[in-house]
Amino acid sequence: MKQLEITITNETGLHARPAKTLVNLVKQFKSNVTIWHGEKKANAKSLISVLTLGASKGSLLKIEINGEDEETALAEIESAIMAGLGEGETEEKPAASPAPKSEAPRAIEESKPTKANTLRGVGAAPGIAIGPVYQFQHQEIPIDEISDTLVVGWERLQDALARAREQLNKLNKQMIEQGMKAEAAIFDAHLGLLDDPELNEAVHERFQKGRDALKAWKETIEDSAMVVAALNDPLLSARADDLRDVGRRVLRLMVGAENKADTLPDKPVVVVARELSPSDTVSFNKDLVLGFCIVNGGPTSHTAILARALGLPAVVGVDESVLNFENDSYIILNGSDGTVTFNPLPEELQLAEQERNAWLEKRRAALEQAATPAVTADGRHVEVVANAGTLEDAEKALKMGAAGIGLLRTEFLFLERTTAPTEAEQFEVYRSIAEVMGKRPVIVRTLDVGGDKPLPYIEMQREENPFLGERGIRLCLNRPELFRQQLRAILRASLYGNLQIMFPMVGDIEEYRRARLMLDELQIELKIPRVTAGIMIEVPSAALMADVLAREVDFFSIGTNDLTQYTLAMDRGHSLLSAKQDGLHPAVLRLIAKTIEGAHKCGKWAGICGELGADPYAVPILIGLGIDELSVSVPSIPLVKAQIRGLKASDLQSLAQQALECATARDVRELVKKELKM
Repeated sequence: MKQLEITITNETGLHARPAKTLVNLVKQFKSNVTIWHGEKKANAKSLISVLTLGASKGSLLKIEINGEDEETALAEIESAIMAGLGEGETEEKPAASPAPKSEAPRAIEESKPTKANTLRGVGAAPGIAIGPVYQFQHQEIPIDEISDTLVVGWERLQDALARAREQLNKLNKQMIEQGMKAEAAIFDAHLGLLDDPELNEAVHERFQKGRDALKAWKETIEDSAMVVAALNDPLLSARADDLRDVGRRVLRLMVGAENKADTLPDKPVVVVARELSPSDTVSFNKDLVLGFCIVNGGPTSHTAILARALGLPAVVGVDESVLNFENDSYIILNGSDGTVTFNPLPEELQLAEQERNAWLEKRRAALEQAATPAVTADGRHVEVVANAGTLEDAEKALKMGAAGIGLLRTEFLFLERTTAPTEAEQFEVYRSIAEVMGKRPVIVRTLDVGGDKPLPYIEMQREENPFLGERGIRLCLNRPELFRQQLRAILRASLYGNLQIMFPMVGDIEEYRRARLMLDELQIELKIPRVTAGIMIEVPSAALMADVLAREVDFFSIGTNDLTQYTLAMDRGHSLLSAKQDGLHPAVLRLIAKTIEGAHKCGKWAGICGELGADPYAVPILIGLGIDELSVSVPSIPLVKAQIRGLKASDLQSLAQQALECATARDVRELVKKELKM
């Protein structure tokens, strides 16, 4: 056994990010690692345990390491702590405690509603819902009442944990297959919490002291969530919500209670909630949901993405006063302009019904004409293609009138497994999709994973900020064998259709050149004709250098979700900021304009493959800026094509230039609404 005594030097001590950094490092080793802070002891592989140490700057820690790789572990742990666990002595003071959830960003503050009975949020999924309110709140399970009549044994808890793992694995796989990597990552985190060694040890200790398994689990979850919620880091504090969600899932399974999301009223309702977890959202009976009205979250949140996929209107970032609406009171939810009207007058209901009927007719007509090309009234053709992740997506895209696949996600082949997919496995998938699409283009994005979504069979260094770390093309270039294997599979499959290649997260020309060189070498080796290769524009540096990149790159596809995140310096998954994440922010639009201009200057095309491509307020601006292609979710294809056919491109250039001069995203949306009478 190796021992180490060391003093914490960074300003924040073992709280928040430093604790997470230390735990992630220790998990890489097979040895057992224990940390002592005075009389307190922690399992260094448990985030919950490390956080409860309460070690601050100047605290003396005693670390014990026992196992086959103890010497390596000792050296790396000592080095990491001495370096400040990513923060160091010059780090700024820790941030103030996060604002309570009641202070979530509210779009109402940016633009006051014109009517007293109207609240304004962010339109996250188009359409109009009119119906009774259903206030969704997480179900409270009467633990004390149940424990008085039923002693829940240890075996019952273990069975519930096993069933919870099955459910989470199923949800994880389901989200990945639907191309929802962010949501899948949440279920991954929940699985990790289920297996947290300190959490399970604390439950067992309570059980041995005489508590039944039901109370032991609930009390441990509550205590752990309180510790985590008190942290001075909004991102890690959110782990408390994850803990409670995991806790509720296991409790329901132990007592045989239904998930409240499964037990909506027996009539269609508008679901109103402070927030919805992925498990909540996917559990609703879709036939009983008219729309979603959510306080927290933004247009790229899981609720928004699922709502668009289901064709249900949604408004997010709404003032929390919606939580006071009485059940069964009627509201009008407009997912196109982000408004919520409560206590509607008869004339308001009548007008909303007319608008809803017009919207439904518009959607019906769009579906009928799904195969009609997307050509503006003055003859400008815009390719409308699909974002896809599976063969099933490709087949649905054809039925919806897609001109091709503008983004084929390949990460689903690499996730949820212990070894990388073989070249043969990849080839079969790419070939089957190429054959289904025929001559239509299929743009295959190479592996896009990284520090935020690590693969268990790839050794990676710990990262303080994985979204700025080894992601996308950076990871692939640093794993040449893995990269070559995927490129070989794509190249071989290209003989069966019109496959093209797209490299993600390219930040400069050198990254593209290295990837293109590897691709060219493999084409010569396999004796396959040159394949078109482009890049995703997700990094501001790439957008700013678009004119230089376009000299060598075959095409650009703008990933507006990440481009918005990096331009506005806002984590799109952050509960307090996501409502402000709007790709119509003029700063983002200026980068899009510069990208399109750089592409056209060199005779190349530029497309959009982020959520912005299906935003009805964004489509006119994008066409006015000269976009050539819009790659959108499969259900959005007919509506986007129909909207394009109703526009006149020559009238939109002036509108786009005005949008670039606006001050805020809200101003851009108001401009489009006014000029196009939307």
